[in-house]
Amino acid sequence: MGRRLTDVSAPARLAATGEGLGQDELALAARNHGLPLEALRYELTPPGLHYVLTHYDIPHVPDDAAWRLTLAGRVRHTLTLSPAELRAFPAVTTRVTLECAGNGRALMSPRPVSQPWLLEAVGTAEWTGVPLRLLLAEAGAASDAVDVVFTGADHGVERGVEQDYERALPLDVATGAEPEVLVAYAMNGAPLPPQHGRPLRLVVPGWYGMAHVKWLRAITVVDRSFTGFQQSVAYRIRQESGEPGVPVTRIAPRALLIPPGFPDFMSRTRVVAPGPVRIEGRAWSGHAPVTSVEVSTDGGASHRPADLEPGRGHRWAWRRWSCAWFAEPGDHVLSVRAHDGAGNSQPLEPSWNRGGFANNLVQRVPVFCPDHGGTA
Repeated sequence: MGRRLTDVSAPARLAATGEGLGQDELALAARNHGLPLEALRYELTPPGLHYVLTHYDIPHVPDDAAWRLTLAGRVRHTLTLSPAELRAFPAVTTRVTLECAGNGRALMSPRPVSQPWLLEAVGTAEWTGVPLRLLLAEAGAASDAVDVVFTGADHGVERGVEQDYERALPLDVATGAEPEVLVAYAMNGAPLPPQHGRPLRLVVPGWYGMAHVKWLRAITVVDRSFTGFQQSVAYRIRQESGEPGVPVTRIAPRALLIPPGFPDFMSRTRVVAPGPVRIEGRAWSGHAPVTSVEVSTDGGASHRPADLEPGRGHRWAWRRWSCAWFAEPGDHVLSVRAHDGAGNSQPLEPSWNRGGFANNLVQRVPVFCPDHGGTA
């Protein structure tokens, strides 16, 4: 009897008690990468340091001029546009923090077996492109339009289903101005790098990374709710297998601190000299602007407010925060917690779900401060 796709594409599962990372997860970790936390110092993340999650292969695009984006479906006029023709539309540049929906997954117990993110699946860039609402207005969405489907050129198999990577947005989000969705062709003022979707990608400010379809080749307006794999099977928050779950959408509040001092190679424990230490990092939320950040230097026993820089008009980007700490000899655990204007706060314990999504628990950074005169 012949083999089928399901023979080579495993179903979703949870790691057994005590099970370490397998070669499948290590293979994912080797091809995807997070932001080194010291790179939080950059207000704009250099493209090579920005986190990357690619479900399948990075499509090879030798010639941008041959690329075509088709906008079709429930519209009055089908559009077929080259990247050059898209650049003729009015351009918008928006600073956006992107975060993978699975950020923090490897810290859950039991661990969902997938890309084993710790806390580094994030980055901030300035994306330049055409507002999606302008393209939809040009095409003329029909009165019965419900969803707008975005198809990437990346193709593969997931849980036995062969597919192009596809996601959808409700029509009101796709045509909205807050956030304004972009069909982007530039990152930090330069053409998109291959791993970030060259030549075109979607940017949906405030939403987790699964919505930002890369290598965008088709936009299809449909008259019913989209039920593709990445919409109705993946990226759902479920407690039990088989339940419909709740869709993953906007980014939950999170703050990360730049680990101070310098690290031990294996344990990543930070070493700092006794005396004054400046603790700083970034905070963001896709629900509402961050309103406050609090820091603990004693493992969460007590907290104090950090200084939070103004947003400077960049609603969808992270904000810098900082505070002073006097390091005494001994072991310490630093942590940081963000709160946003919609009343959301980071939890002290992870909110578990089978996919490991939206795990925005508080970061904990072990720090060792040697005695005065000791080697560091």
